[in-house]
This record gives sequence, C-alpha cells and structure tokens, in this order.
Amino acid sequence: ALGMTLFERGGNRLKLTAQGALLLPALSRAFGDIAAATARMQRPEASGTLSLTCVSGFLSFWLLPRLDRFTAQYPAITLNLTASNDPADAADPDVDVAIRYGRSDVAACWSRLLSHLRLFPVVSPSLINSRALRTVRDLRHHVLLHADDGAEWTTWFAAADAVDLPRHHQHFLGDARLSTEAALLGQGVALGDNLTTANLIARGDLTIPFDLSVPANDAFYVSCRNDMRTAPIVKAFVDWLFATIETDAIPETEIPIKAPHRPRAAANPTRAIAASASPTRREPCPDKD
Repeated sequence: ALGMTLFERGGNRLKLTAQGALLLPALSRAFGDIAAATARMQRPEASGTLSLTCVSGFLSFWLLPRLDRFTAQYPAITLNLTASNDPADAADPDVDVAIRYGRSDVAACWSRLLSHLRLFPVVSPSLINSRALRTVRDLRHHVLLHADDGAEWTTWFAAADAVDLPRHHQHFLGDARLSTEAALLGQGVALGDNLTTANLIARGDLTIPFDLSVPANDAFYVSCRNDMRTAPIVKAFVDWLFATIETDAIPETEIPIKAPHRPRAAANPTRAIAASASPTRREPCPDKD
C-alpha cells in the first residue's frame, strides 16, 4: 500500500531498492523498540531494573530515606535513580517511571496525581535560637531562601498580610532540595511542605515558626509511557509508592507548630501540616487515566 517497490529479485535473492534502503533504519528501530517494550512488560514484578527519574527534593527527602523498605519488599528489583524534573522524561524510552513536580499534562503518557502540597516557613532550631523569629515582621531580619523565582514566598506573605515586608536578604537556589538543605545548615528561612520536609520537622531538624500555610501552585505527579503502564515491575513500584505515602502521612498534631504574631489576622489561616498531608496536594489537576 506504499505505492513503491521495496525489494527487487535477482535470481534466488531479494535485494533492497533505494526506497527500501531508506526505510530500513526506521523499521529496524521500530521493531527493536517493540521487542524491548515486550520484554519489559513480560518481566516478573519481583526482578529486573527499573529506571526512574525524580524531582530532586522528593528524591532526597522522601524516597531515599525509604529505599530500604522498597528493597525489603522487592529485593530483586534494582532501581536506576536519576534526579530530574524534565517533563520529557515520561516519554523517554530509557525511562520507565518519572516523578515530577508540575502539571499533569504530559503528552501521550499515563499520569496520576501523587500529592498536593501546602507550603509554610521552616527554619533550623540553631538559627531561630540565635536570631529572633517571634513575629512575621521578624522575617525582614532573616535571609529568605527561594526554591523558585520568589512567587511562593510572595503568596505566603500575602496570606500573612505582610506583602509590604522588606526583603533585605534573599537567595534564589533553583529547587526545593537546595533551599531545604540551606535551611538545615542554618543559612536562612525556606518554605517547606507537608510531604518532603515532614520527617525533618518530626525529627527536630527543622521547626515551623508560624501556624500559616498556603497551597502550592503545582503538584507531584507520577508518569510513564502508555506501553509501560501495565508492566509488572512498573505496577509494583507505583503501588508501593502510593501505599507508602498514605501509610506515612503525618497527622498535624504530631508536628510542633508555633502560632504567628501578625499586626492583623490573616484571612482563614490554615494549619501548616493539614489533612492534605495524605496523597492529595497542591492546586488540583485532573488525573490522566
């Protein structure tokens, strides 16, 4: 049905025509991809290598501390982990699963909401003991640590009725992992969230100075190519991921929070570790099935 001749017979042999030679590399790659995908789908769920890319903050502060639990449950699965938040990862043939922070609109891929977030200031106990942070206004004497371009802190200050607060000292660190690490080192005040910093707060490595949180604009999503969605090894990891997030959700009463002192009460303040610590996070985006 191509309307062209791909082979020509010479005696007892078939020979590619010029058009056939042009088509051969593409066909070879396609058949190779089909064979590789079939092999991955037929792997037993208890064995094999799973290639996973993950946004760095979630990887460092949530996944790595629980890696031993995954290994105990699936001892024959080897994880190939790469820190990345590239939307293209979900469609990459070399990536089995991608966990990213952003939106759900990953073209031609299966995607599912992992968790919404609420954001709130976090600071190391050593810093808060050496420099007063009793009121929101005291933040003008502290270094603000940004994981983005400043939009998240602006949202929080608006909720705290302090949009006019001078920001004398601030650093832009590019992602939440770096801003959280800087806060752990006593370099300033960062915005934590109810998922990736929950354990750090529960251990006392970070503390929450104000009982005020705001919803984040984006969320964590887990994605993969449509042909990998039902692969046993992918299903095993995704099922473990959601089950562990639900099991490890920390009730707000278990995390110490100090009430804020503000010139005026903010409208409808919410507790920093809210019920959204369960697997629903920032601004809702529809799942892709």
